[in-house]
Formats: sequence, structure tokens, C-alpha cells
Amino acid sequence: MKSLYQLVLLNFRTFFREPAVLFWAVLFPIIMAWVLGIAFSEKGESVRTVYVIGEQIPPALQGEKVFGEQTGNPSRIRFTPSSAREAVQAIKRGIIAMYIEADADSVVYHFDPANADAQLTHLILESGLQEKTSGSNNTTIRPLKTTGTRYIDFLIPGLIALGIMNACIWGIGWSLIETRMKKLLRRMVATPMKKSIFLSSAIVTRIVLGGFEIGLLLLFAWLYFGIEVTGSIGAFILVFLAGIFAFAGIAILIASRTAKTEVANGLVNLITLPMMILSGIFFNYHNFPDWAVPVIQVLPLTLLADSIRAVFVESAGFAEVLKPVIILLSTGLVTFIAGLKSFKWY
Repeated sequence: MKSLYQLVLLNFRTFFREPAVLFWAVLFPIIMAWVLGIAFSEKGESVRTVYVIGEQIPPALQGEKVFGEQTGNPSRIRFTPSSAREAVQAIKRGIIAMYIEADADSVVYHFDPANADAQLTHLILESGLQEKTSGSNNTTIRPLKTTGTRYIDFLIPGLIALGIMNACIWGIGWSLIETRMKKLLRRMVATPMKKSIFLSSAIVTRIVLGGFEIGLLLLFAWLYFGIEVTGSIGAFILVFLAGIFAFAGIAILIASRTAKTEVANGLVNLITLPMMILSGIFFNYHNFPDWAVPVIQVLPLTLLADSIRAVFVESAGFAEVLKPVIILLSTGLVTFIAGLKSFKWY
């Protein structure tokens, strides 16, 4: 029992002597809970945008309306007049989950039933309109089945972007950290090797492996879901390379000096977790508070996912993806140089 006591005491002293470990293990989860809690629950009412098509739109579908006040969890619906073309384009871009055709006595909902966000919006609207119009409207659902308007067409490009980020952060960043912890980098520093060559080899490897992984995902999506790249293949390749370089630079910066598992886990989660939630991979980021949307749109994962979606469903070419590609390449260049300058072998 005395030996057990001393060993437990040793473990506690080791833990508390590392400020970085203490921060990532104790304070970081609290900070993340605070930030994400603000993002999700700062407003008492969630705001959803629905486009409305029609020449005589009823008053209940104009402006902003609040539904579900009696439930204690009100939802604010922002109705935006639109043309059919604008509504379909907004669906493809993930700006909205559904649109409505409406006149004086009928409402037609257009959405993909596989989209959980669209289903929830429909339920909120259906119950709210029944109360506001005393059930006088005839309602119909017309599922969206055209390629580009389905939820799966929104999801697959997001998964490709997420795969690029995870492959770089874990495949490059974590691999470098693990190699340093195993003292293997000490052997490499003894050779006449430049850090730039060593780190560049990791990026080239990730480009080859990433191309193979994405190729398999695209083949599956094409065979099973009928998803095709409607835009420029060259533009898609350019976006892919820019995304790889951006996240590879971030991964190298993360791994430049880290040598502890706890710190490495904290840094990786700090980069990946917020973007995975905020960047519109699984659902529309326009549902977040209005002040947060401009910030979300400049996140590397958001730029990458939006660019890939533009190529997939909006037939985008080089001109449409040039701006996000430049931002991603600049991000990769800055972080790669910073990581190269601060990189240590052991």
C-alpha cells in the first residue's frame, strides 16, 4: 500500500508540473463548452431562412414570423421572396434547406426528405401555419430529387473537405508528433537533410494518398447516389491541392515543437473540432447567429467545402474558385513557413 501511495503521488506531481498538459486536459474542455454554448444557445430563438415563390404571397409567409412560442423553444422563420431559379441555387449552396410555393389558399413545400434540418423546418412551419391561418391552407410536399438539390449532394462535398482536413492534421501533424516522441527524428537530424525537404515530402505523400482516398469516395458516390462533378475537373483538382496545402501547413505548424500526447490531442482538437461543427459539413452554417456567419465563412474548412460544392453542383470553373484557392494557398504558405522556422527535431 505504501508503494501504491507513492506511485499515485508521483503521477499527480508529474501531471501538475506540466502547465501545458494541465491547460489542455482541464481548461480547454471548459473553454470549448463556453464557445460552442454561445454559438448554439446565445439566442433564445433560432433563425431559419425559407425562400417563398408566388405572385400573391399570404401575409403569414412574409417578413419574419415566430413559431412555437407556446413550447418554450420558439423558432424564428425569415421568409424571403424569390424566383424559382434563385431558390434552387440557394438549395444547392446550402443557404436554405427548403423553399415554398404559395398563394392565397395553398402551400407547396419543396425539400429533400432525407435532410433532417428541412424536415424540422417543415414541421415547425406546418404546425405554426395551421395556428396562424386556422388550417385554411392546403399543403403539399414535393420532394427534391434533382441532382444538386438533394441532401446527399450537399453532404458528399462536405465529407470530401472534412477528409482532406483530417488526413492532413492526423496524417501529417500527428505523425510528426509521434515520430518526435519516439525519438526517431534524432536519427534524421544526423543526416544531411534540410527541414524543408523533409516536410515537403510529407505534403507530397498526402497529396498522393488523398487523391486515392477521394477517388474511392467519388466512385462510391457516383455508383450508389448518382453524384457527378458538373463543373470543371481542373478547378476541382486545383481546390483539392489548395486544401491539402492549407491544412498541411497548419498541421506542420501544430507539430513543429509539440512532443507530448496530451498537448498534441489538445491542439488537434482545437483546430478540427470547431471547424467540423461550424463549417457546414453536415448542416447549413447559415443557421448560426448572423454575427457568426462572416467569421465561419473565412474558416479554411468552410472555404474548401463551399468551393468543392460549387464545382459539384453549380458547374463552377476556375474563375469561381479562384478567390478561395488564393486564400487557402496563402494560409498554407504562411503556416508552412512559420512551422518550418519553429520546427525542432527533438
